[in-house]
Amino acid sequence: MKKTILVLALLLMAAMAFSACTSSATPETRTETVVETVVVEKAGETVVETVVVEKEVEVPVEPEMPEEPMPDTLVICQGQQPETLYQYGGSMLASSHVYEAIYDGPFDANSFGYQPVIMEKLPSLADGDAVIQTVTVGEGDTVVDDTGEVVVLAAGEGVTVTQTIRPAGCASSDCAIVYEGGELEMDQMVVTFKLLEGLTWSDGTPLTTADSVYSFNLQADPDTPSGKYTIDRTASYEATDDLTSVWTGLPGYKDSTYFLNFFGPNPEHVWGQYTAAELVEAVDADALYTGWGAYIIDEWVKGDHISMHKNPNYWRADEGLPKFENVIYRFVGENSNANIAAILSGECDIVDQTSHLDDQSELLLELQAAGQVNPTFVIGTTWEHADFNIYPADDATGFASWDTDGDGIGPFGDIRLRQAVAMCMDRQAVVDTVMFGQSIVLDTYIPPEHPLFADTVKHWPFDVEAAGALLDEIGWLDDDGDATTPRVASGVTGVPDGTLLEFSYGTTSATQRQQATQVMAESMALCGIKVNLEYYPASEWFADGPDGDLFGRRTDLGQFAWLTGVEPSCDLYLTEAIPGPEDAINQFTGETFAYGWGGWNQTGYSNPEYDQVCNAALQSLPGEDSYTENHIRAQEIFGEELPVVPLYLRLKLAATRPDMCDFIMDPTANSEFWNIENFGYGALCNE
Repeated sequence: MKKTILVLALLLMAAMAFSACTSSATPETRTETVVETVVVEKAGETVVETVVVEKEVEVPVEPEMPEEPMPDTLVICQGQQPETLYQYGGSMLASSHVYEAIYDGPFDANSFGYQPVIMEKLPSLADGDAVIQTVTVGEGDTVVDDTGEVVVLAAGEGVTVTQTIRPAGCASSDCAIVYEGGELEMDQMVVTFKLLEGLTWSDGTPLTTADSVYSFNLQADPDTPSGKYTIDRTASYEATDDLTSVWTGLPGYKDSTYFLNFFGPNPEHVWGQYTAAELVEAVDADALYTGWGAYIIDEWVKGDHISMHKNPNYWRADEGLPKFENVIYRFVGENSNANIAAILSGECDIVDQTSHLDDQSELLLELQAAGQVNPTFVIGTTWEHADFNIYPADDATGFASWDTDGDGIGPFGDIRLRQAVAMCMDRQAVVDTVMFGQSIVLDTYIPPEHPLFADTVKHWPFDVEAAGALLDEIGWLDDDGDATTPRVASGVTGVPDGTLLEFSYGTTSATQRQQATQVMAESMALCGIKVNLEYYPASEWFADGPDGDLFGRRTDLGQFAWLTGVEPSCDLYLTEAIPGPEDAINQFTGETFAYGWGGWNQTGYSNPEYDQVCNAALQSLPGEDSYTENHIRAQEIFGEELPVVPLYLRLKLAATRPDMCDFIMDPTANSEFWNIENFGYGALCNE
């Protein structure tokens, strides 16, 4: 009986609701002018005419629908929690995502270019807010030499190191001279920056260039754990008024990104009470989260979330930005299935890159087709590559350690072997299967979309027959007629006859890398190359030498990724960057290893022409012929000699609710939240 009454009550409520809906849709009557056709008799004939008449018509009235409520909170789910929110305390992507809400600029890096955010413009030599002036230098002055290193000019008795510098007007090593004392003129860059007017910190305090100078001094402090490359090459950085700052480089230093040498402001009125050393720990106190961006931090509950609210002093507030009243960064871990489910249930509006959705690409594409989730796949600037061990460490024991002619160079010193291996790696199959066709195969260290990409660079397709011909030429022969068994050495210089063409292929234990290397191991087997796949924890794989096998120059072939961006990274393969013991000699330079075990060119590749053109490119300015020409030539040498096999671009992958708007991932923007102030969903997308 109770059940029956309940059902009847529900039906009655439904009926009342239906009645309410239908009554509001009762048609109204109104008079309209209409055109009608009529049949009339004229002169004994029946004719059809059109006439204009007024008549009453019934017009249905649509019920008024309630307005869709404006969402006020954006929930961002991150796979990782920032280690710190101190900008100089770490470089986690998870931290960068949060920085985008607290700060805004001062520059963005989109589409392989830079854009000013809180600056009036990017300074340029063409506009005159960047200039190259001539200064007089002499003994005891600090300058930058022809190789780009900072030196103090010295000459005469007791000076044993030759100093080669570029005099005024000299833009390459061809016109560099040896310093022999006295005075001479050198070029010096001076760049002027202008802040936008009306900027304030989130607490209402005016933001000025004095805050930028404070940032420069803070970064220059030895206790601040940040890179000092540009700072070491800076003669001065000063504020000339509240909106203007001037950067002056050391004589001889030409910075190709001089227009970025504005130091992002820090709030001296808040942070100034602490030393540089104290800030490393103290800055993560809630009271110190002071920025100029779209949002202000309310609290950071470690291990759970960071909550924020709209910054009323945001410099774009009069544009109606940001759109959300509140933002919550939730730390949800890297379980891709759970994170996708969280979007479907509405718990998360965005799941970011750090959630590692890569292993669910196929599912995400299916959900996108069903209109349930909107994944964003962007080919980024992080590129995977397989690196040959050309110059193995003394304690290396693998295939690469065969000393082919007593010069310390192993079998991979033969360019033909590197080229053959490249043609035996079916990189396109990896893109098609592991990457679900969302990436591309690379030929060099920058993608084809880059404005400095060299379309003249050599392409090495998957070609078993061509690779086999090269291997035969070297002396790696298929002696049993079975292409799937390892080839054997027969007359290979420095390698005993009968040695199998078999070597290790190492990488991290990441799922996607395991899948990729398995595909390429199978394709290399078709060439008679046997590879033994080895997987390591990331902490072990990327350890500096001599502990780590990769950077300790003991791995035969090793896969990992480098990040490139707006500036082509030819410096990855400079001779001086080969890692090794600080007290040992780099046989290519005849000097000790410049960076010790901290060097990054663990391939051991060395080519004097490559070094020359790369260094020339790095010391040229955008717009100069030498800048473009040398970057292109460096890629051509790299593409021909292949110290590494460029594999494919890593994907930047994030997912959002299907009605998200203005969520834009860009190849060269580090974080997908670079324009978080514009994000919206639902009714906010119509604002």
